[in-house]
Amino acid sequence: MPSTPLQNPAPGSASWPAELRRIVEFLEAVGLKPLESAVDPSSLLPGVTIIAGRVVYDSTRIHWPGDLLHEGGHIAVTPAALRPTLDATLPEPSVPHAGEVEATAWAYAAILAIGLDPSVLFHPGGYQSHSRGLAFSYSMGCFPGASGLCAAGLAHSPADAQRTGVPPYPHMIRWLRS
Repeated sequence: MPSTPLQNPAPGSASWPAELRRIVEFLEAVGLKPLESAVDPSSLLPGVTIIAGRVVYDSTRIHWPGDLLHEGGHIAVTPAALRPTLDATLPEPSVPHAGEVEATAWAYAAILAIGLDPSVLFHPGGYQSHSRGLAFSYSMGCFPGASGLCAAGLAHSPADAQRTGVPPYPHMIRWLRS
């Protein structure tokens, strides 16, 4: 089912979309501790931002629940000691394998782990109009950013998976970089 922008649901109400609730529960379960709070209307993503290394979301303004996963991916692929320094500006990573492509790969693995359709992540309003191309690449088994996740110790490459008996990416062996 294609994801559509949310219509200002009341926080925590029965009308709160199931996709958003499942994503928030997943982020909590992996240790990212999302915070529901007001988000400045000028934020890059409607209703979603990063403040002091935490995903902050405004359930009355968020348009695309998958944006929470992508922003969570930025935090997750950043080394633990640097996470508290992250904010909405997300400077170029000062360490290898902590960039945009790894955050996208992390979010894709997360959407599969949650059991949601990848269209929730690769929605029409995201990825600077490249959602369709990214969705196609990932659906064909071409995983941009996966090698960075493997290098950071979060997933196994096909060769390492064969050697260890643990499934390769998009299966994750850890959700947070140490």
